[in-house]
Amino acid sequence: MLTIGTKGHLEQIVTEEVTADRIGSGLVKVFATPMMIALIEKTCNESVVPQLEAGQGTVGTLINVSHCAATPVGMKVWCDSELVEIDRRRLVFNVKAYDGCGLIGEGVHERFVIDSQKFQRKAEEKSSR
Repeated sequence: MLTIGTKGHLEQIVTEEVTADRIGSGLVKVFATPMMIALIEKTCNESVVPQLEAGQGTVGTLINVSHCAATPVGMKVWCDSELVEIDRRRLVFNVKAYDGCGLIGEGVHERFVIDSQKFQRKAEEKSSR
């Protein structure tokens, strides 16, 4: 059962593979904004998976975050999330991302609880149209 206040935490090291110049979101060797967003989504998703019913999952539907500081290759980054609202299947998280020098991003992320097989089936039906 989903619970308001559920917290998540994930860490990673910034490698060349997750820099803006490597993934094409910029020209510099710093932690890319799309990769910070991926870390945020993964943190939120993994925080609630243990509370879902069998066959359920979550999908990201909205993200509104700022990326306020650059992080170079070699530094550790992490995301902390907190589930702050549950509206039927809609989940709202407050999120913050950090590196060893402080805050690098923050905002809000929304996810929806889905029936994983039904969701996948509907997505695959699009290819037959």
